[in-house]
Amino acid sequence: MIRIKDLTFSYTGNPPYLLNKVNLSIKKGTYASIIGENGSAKTTLIKLILGLLHPLKGSIYVSTKKIGYVPQMMETFNSQFPITVSELIKCHMKVLKIKDKGSMDRCLDFIGMRSFKNSLIGNLSGGQRQKIFIARALIGHPELLIFDEPSTGIDIPSQKDIYKIIRNLNRNSSITVISVEHNLKAALENSTQICTMNDGNACMYSIEKYKELITFKN
Repeated sequence: MIRIKDLTFSYTGNPPYLLNKVNLSIKKGTYASIIGENGSAKTTLIKLILGLLHPLKGSIYVSTKKIGYVPQMMETFNSQFPITVSELIKCHMKVLKIKDKGSMDRCLDFIGMRSFKNSLIGNLSGGQRQKIFIARALIGHPELLIFDEPSTGIDIPSQKDIYKIIRNLNRNSSITVISVEHNLKAALENSTQICTMNDGNACMYSIEKYKELITFKN
């Protein structure tokens, strides 16, 4: 699904590099959580995978163009922006040139939010808004879903709902998932692989191997 070879990047184009000769491989069907301290370039890595940024050196190969992206809540528009759920998703459908009018209802049904189709985004809770952005990301039948801290700013019950949706998409719909995580508990409960990032480096572990490592350290 994804092959990253000798990936090197900095925003200035010069050392010190945020990512320095990173090599990673993510197979189709994986649920990979990316963890690391603040400033360890987790979000930068997924923006490079998305093509929003470009490597200084090295290469990134992604086997599909059907990618859904759910950014951090803080990166979405102001919650008071006067737009309805339906209008938000229709704008995305227009960008993707999707004319199937049933797509919106199917995606909203999947996350249990169809009854909110005509609600203003600003009137929804954090958890409800996150579900809507997941529905938007599902438009176009993605083979890869990328999340940037999906539980940030969301209450605990809603977090559980969000992770259940993501897990079901991965397990039951065979969608590959990459998720930047600050929520280590959720990463351990839901992932099949853990990618740790530190000092410009990245290491990928199976969930079993990572649990062994942290148990040993403790």
